[in-house]
Amino acid sequence: MADIHSEAIALYDRYTHEGLDRRTLMTELTRIAGSAAAANTLLMAIAADPAAAATTNEHDPRLVIRRGPIGLARGKLDGYVVAPQLSRQAKKIPALLLVHENRGLNRHIEDVARRLALAGFFVVAPDFLTEFGGTPTDEDKARELMAKLDLSARVADAVDALEMMRHLPPANGKVGAIGFCWGGAFVNRLAVAAGDKLDAAVPYYGPAPDPAEAAKVKAAMLLHYAGLDDRVNATAGPWIAALKKAGVPTEAHFYEGANHAFNNDTSAERYNKAAADLAWRRTIAFLERELA
Repeated sequence: MADIHSEAIALYDRYTHEGLDRRTLMTELTRIAGSAAAANTLLMAIAADPAAAATTNEHDPRLVIRRGPIGLARGKLDGYVVAPQLSRQAKKIPALLLVHENRGLNRHIEDVARRLALAGFFVVAPDFLTEFGGTPTDEDKARELMAKLDLSARVADAVDALEMMRHLPPANGKVGAIGFCWGGAFVNRLAVAAGDKLDAAVPYYGPAPDPAEAAKVKAAMLLHYAGLDDRVNATAGPWIAALKKAGVPTEAHFYEGANHAFNNDTSAERYNKAAADLAWRRTIAFLERELA
């Protein structure tokens, strides 16, 4: 059964990241699972479930939450902004840019934003599909729209957002970024583009840029990789080596037995609680240290 699930997850990864068409996906899943009904059940377990319960409460009185424009000097991005309730006497807190997966700014990412805010960060989660009217509820449609983005322009927007976040009234002047999947790749590229405008970066299972770009990175880097994620891991080694050679403070972890998207607890088959919890503890400790 484990081999069936691994093969199905690898197939789904090709569908969501490498352009495999849905008809071929379902044909192959039916072959793997043994029937169309079993294939659909397997797909539902692998794909993220937008109806899955959040781990935080969007009405938590400890949080201040706002949706809408995030206040860029150039361009326009809407987003989800979350911060802990602070008294006037409270010390300043770090700002954190949260970059979504290739499904857009959905309820799961909003939940992650609240988790980060409860850990003591001022969190800005942009919706990079703003130009298309925002993230649609249909995940397949969201992925189609993501493929149409001008990535360099959106990275420039993110650099702009970092500068804005650094000067927020509750912020301590330090800014970090964290991203998952597509967002992990984005955060790697943001670290290259932002230079000293970014203090710390945490890409989760994000494909790496050209290693030749590593010398441009000035942020401390914490990289999380899934042990079974051959597609992303093929880019990991050269990127880690290049960062270290360039003198970038770099910490990288590979989680044995974990699949791509192991942090996403709305995907029953790919979520790995042990890996996710360990990576989360490492992430919060790293961000608290680097953004103090």
